[in-house]
Amino acid sequence: MHHRTSRRTLLTVTAATVAVAATGGVVAPGTVAAPKSAGDGHGAAQHRSAATTKRLKRLISRMSLEEKVGQLFVMRVYGHSATDPDQADIDANLADIGVRTAAELIAKYHVGGIIYFAWAHNTRDPHQIADLSNGIQRAGLAGPTPLPLLVSTDQEHGIVCRVGEPATLMPGAMALGAGGSHADARRAGQIAGAELAAMGINQNYAPDADVNVNPANPVIGVRSFGSDPRSVAAMAAAQVKGYQSGGVASTAKHFPGHGDTGTDSHTGLPVIGHTREQWTELDAPPFRAAIAAGIDSIMTAHIVVPALDPSEDPATLSHPIVTGILREELGYDGVVVTDALGMEGVRTKYGDARVPVLALLAGVDQLLDPPDLDVAWQAVLEAVKNGEIGEARIDESILRILRLKTKLGLFDDPFVSHRGVDRTVGTRAHLDAADRIAERTTTLLANEGRVLPLSRRSHKNLLVVGADPASPSGTTGPPTTTIAAAFTELGHTATALSTGTAPTRAQIDAAVAAARGKDAVIVATYNVTATSSQRTLVKDLAATGVPVVTIAIRNPYDIAHLSGTGFRANLATYSWTDVELRAAVRVIAGRARPRGTLPVPVQRADDPARVLYPVGYGLRY
Repeated sequence: MHHRTSRRTLLTVTAATVAVAATGGVVAPGTVAAPKSAGDGHGAAQHRSAATTKRLKRLISRMSLEEKVGQLFVMRVYGHSATDPDQADIDANLADIGVRTAAELIAKYHVGGIIYFAWAHNTRDPHQIADLSNGIQRAGLAGPTPLPLLVSTDQEHGIVCRVGEPATLMPGAMALGAGGSHADARRAGQIAGAELAAMGINQNYAPDADVNVNPANPVIGVRSFGSDPRSVAAMAAAQVKGYQSGGVASTAKHFPGHGDTGTDSHTGLPVIGHTREQWTELDAPPFRAAIAAGIDSIMTAHIVVPALDPSEDPATLSHPIVTGILREELGYDGVVVTDALGMEGVRTKYGDARVPVLALLAGVDQLLDPPDLDVAWQAVLEAVKNGEIGEARIDESILRILRLKTKLGLFDDPFVSHRGVDRTVGTRAHLDAADRIAERTTTLLANEGRVLPLSRRSHKNLLVVGADPASPSGTTGPPTTTIAAAFTELGHTATALSTGTAPTRAQIDAAVAAARGKDAVIVATYNVTATSSQRTLVKDLAATGVPVVTIAIRNPYDIAHLSGTGFRANLATYSWTDVELRAAVRVIAGRARPRGTLPVPVQRADDPARVLYPVGYGLRY
């Protein structure tokens, strides 16, 4: 049974919180702030901003040093509930953090934020997420200095998605780049932001502002809008405006730009070889655009850029990059958050006790998900006590964090309701918008003999085979089943047969046998390489004489490695969530027209210096 905070309790607690923040004192519950004047102008807004800053500084002055240090941290925690998680999650928390619950974590360390993960069992369903968020906020308001929390997650959509169905799932960044519509990008962000806000998630680590110019990039890829810095900048700005108009803080990442690397910063320390001029022309524009759009927060990257900092410290720990470039050169004074501090890229050069201290000295504000919270928290506390970090320095970061909480209305009312969830999350209007946006992103790259669209009369009996990667959110797929079901809904007869990302000889033979007598075969491919047995699967299926249609369900580069296999048509969806797969099926079946164009070039597999399909390529019918 879901517990709902009573409106009377909510108003009593939040009114007291507002009073503490606004007046610097304690007032009787039920005190109501004066309403804003409808005639407020720019001057009045500036006055309110100055007054808010003054009040927040008074609030900070009353915080203990331990509370101040805690405000800098955003931490993971296991469990679906802030106070009553499952026993397995209690055990995981005790082993990982030394506390039982999220509420105990907040009480002990005074953390300023919590990050949600599906694997931590934070995101079961929208009502549960709302209850968890409310529990977290109650724990924050129960502290010595009552403070609401920033609740964050990575809801990029596409291949990085922590909250799944029944919430609305949107096309990811590269799909939106293929659609090319700034209005669609903004609308997708607005819907996503509104749904997150309704569940009590108020800071989203999106959009990805990296310019993906390296097809072999193992960590960014389709998380990027594309390879053209101007296009990426425009799409990133549109998404920032969308998310923030939906009611959440948006976060552009990963500064100063993670798009040209062959190393995953989760497992190593990437080095970006761009010159300062190349960085200015290629990597900087999306971040400049995000700042101009009013971005609330920016996430740093665990990458080395020698042209920007010859010390070769990771950007997260680099004063020349965070303060010198982001703060001073680009003029950004919003919240700067690190990428997760448990990633290998930031731990390669320094120990876990030094990393958070160096990050603060570099100029960041929020320390995200350290591998050992107690080690990191104690290290920062000691660094302030011994004078390595001035208390005034952390006060600057806390002021930025509290300003953001104020902007989000968390001092007014940090709670959400089941009714608000039901009115907002996964509504028919939102789901329909996602479907229409997805249709405009599906990209047709090959259509030999105009085999597409497939008619129900001439191509009724279909076989769907291929890769079935795990759902990004844990709530969709598997892809072959989703594709087959979507065809069946449109009047085809479709059978699904999963062959995986590395089909064996036996699986290929079974697929070939199943293809006989079918009118067409649909193959879902996933990151095909020159030596991939997925290539053999396509080739052997095409040899049966049955028309083969391939769908690249992640990277659009698959088609380069399928050259010569005999497939008849190829589409790119840029992700394998249901919304994108169903849109591709509607395109294949002629219920929608292919409208997407490549936002990245596809190079020849045998000669990467030559472009097989350029940016902007996409067939129509």
